[in-house]
Amino acid sequence: METKVLFAGFGGQGVLLMGQLLCKAAMHEDFEVSWMPSYGPEMRGGEANCGVVVADEPIGSPLVTEPDVAVIMNKPSLDKFESQVRSGGTILYNSSLIDRKPARGDVRVIAVNCNDIAQELGNPRVANMVMLGAFNKAATNLPVESLIGALRATLGESKEKLIPINRKAIETGEALV
Repeated sequence: METKVLFAGFGGQGVLLMGQLLCKAAMHEDFEVSWMPSYGPEMRGGEANCGVVVADEPIGSPLVTEPDVAVIMNKPSLDKFESQVRSGGTILYNSSLIDRKPARGDVRVIAVNCNDIAQELGNPRVANMVMLGAFNKAATNLPVESLIGALRATLGESKEKLIPINRKAIETGEALV
């Protein structure tokens, strides 16, 4: 089993963090992983994406040129990466910010209104965790506790108070799929 994933959006949307958390959670579950970020020089607002490979045996290449799954957080990323998803793959897109559905008929399409849900949960900054939950349910189905453990390790003790809202966001995202 090998799953190639592309996470894409603007800097500041937590795209790279989603990829890191997937990798850490998958490693916790004894999978092999690779994470390859790509981003512009801007701190926020520039293009950001990362390719993640999760496999049950050693990974030959970290490059994700034809993803099995694309997680798209903004319209420019949908425009850029939609055509690269392999036939039979999956596109999850942020329907809160993207005003068109992917045009491909040969892929599974999942609309996730992450920003709207994050707002309803009381913290607009957890939109990426809503999307991560939806992605996890649709593609990898790792235990939520592994994702939370990865988040806890990444945030550190000083941000422990953010775990409950992030857990709620992940669980809400999973419930959508």
